[in-house]
Amino acid sequence: MVYDELRKLAAQRLAHEKPGQTLQATALVHEAYLRLVVVDQPQPWDGRHHFFAAAAEAMRRILVENARRKKRLKRGGDRQRLDLDQVAGKAELADDRLLAIDEALETLSREDPQAAQLVKLRFFAGLSVTDAAGVLGISRANAYEQWAYARAWLRCVVQDDEAT
Repeated sequence: MVYDELRKLAAQRLAHEKPGQTLQATALVHEAYLRLVVVDQPQPWDGRHHFFAAAAEAMRRILVENARRKKRLKRGGDRQRLDLDQVAGKAELADDRLLAIDEALETLSREDPQAAQLVKLRFFAGLSVTDAAGVLGISRANAYEQWAYARAWLRCVVQDDEAT
């Protein structure tokens, strides 16, 4: 029932990845689904919102693992991949930046779990602020405040990491 919506969210998320991405929206949805539906231990979903929050988290983890895998020397991590057609093009979100955002997001989740969850829903699931507010069960105004705070906090942390 939710396959089309998950696929749309995955396609939105992958649109922010750098060109030449080998992971496709369909594969991302299938991998996330396999992680969400464990046959031995059925999950008690508390509704649509709970499921989509878990799906956003699963997609985030898959993308981070994919970025880490590509950074390994075995996979040519010290080399930069370039498409001949897009040599002048620049990656929208490099693997290093994705890893830095993931580390910062882990820190934010310890300080403000709800703001971190909002970022995951917005950044990795592609939900709007209003939809993410519905998933989290908070007001739209509160979601906008937390989104502004989380974006500023993450920007400061990621820029500080890049400077050092």
